[in-house]
Amino acid sequence: MANQHQVKAKKHLGQHFLEDESIAQDIADSLSLVGYNDVLEIGPGMGVLTKYLLKKDTTTHVIEIDTESVDYLKNNYLNLADRIIEKDFLKYDLNLVFKDKPFAIIGNFPYNISSQILFKTLELRHQIPEFSGMFQKEVALRICSKEGSKVYGILSVLTQAFYDAEYLFTVPPTVFNPPPKVDSGVLLLKRKDNFTLPCDEKLFFRVVKTGFQQRRKTLRNSLKTFNLSDNLKANTIFGQRPEQLSVSQFIELTSLIEKDVD
Repeated sequence: MANQHQVKAKKHLGQHFLEDESIAQDIADSLSLVGYNDVLEIGPGMGVLTKYLLKKDTTTHVIEIDTESVDYLKNNYLNLADRIIEKDFLKYDLNLVFKDKPFAIIGNFPYNISSQILFKTLELRHQIPEFSGMFQKEVALRICSKEGSKVYGILSVLTQAFYDAEYLFTVPPTVFNPPPKVDSGVLLLKRKDNFTLPCDEKLFFRVVKTGFQQRRKTLRNSLKTFNLSDNLKANTIFGQRPEQLSVSQFIELTSLIEKDVD
């Protein structure tokens, strides 16, 4: 069981301790371990997931900002001690550890920064072929949802442009200390074989984010800030709402805008 310090620390960090060993093992086993030799666990806490990763035929690294968790890991996982990164994942330059090597990401992510963790993963997608993690259930479902769904949005499109996303299983609050007020969901991202876009990537991100900022409007109205030509706006794709477009249609839309702006 987590002690009182652990509970207090993780409340501050927005994280909850997973206490179910079988779920920890299922998360560890979700990675294929194909195409890379290194795994980075974000926010290992007291190592409930770490212990199963260390049994794998890969090199496990962890990144943790809670000092007492770091001390616990150093004292209880001696074979991990030189691979504990005492930094903030969102601010740390991972090239200092991995150079140009590929690595997978895994973790029971703090709810309050889980989307930011995903966005940083997308920035580093050329190095991250696989990603497995626990999110708040509604966020995990949103990431994996398809066009036409009410929860389909920015996270869905940007993630699925580069990764195949699969919702694996739901985790109840009762297996955490302290228990969160919501269910959690574990998802798996596998990078697509062709994960480069046939359009300008910065423009793609901007089109997706701008479109969903006014998701109930048609794209003709929500993308007004792009100052598009009347000829382009007459295209039937602009008569649709953002949640109606598949990822490939968003790529097509970005290509049309790119040509129009040029």
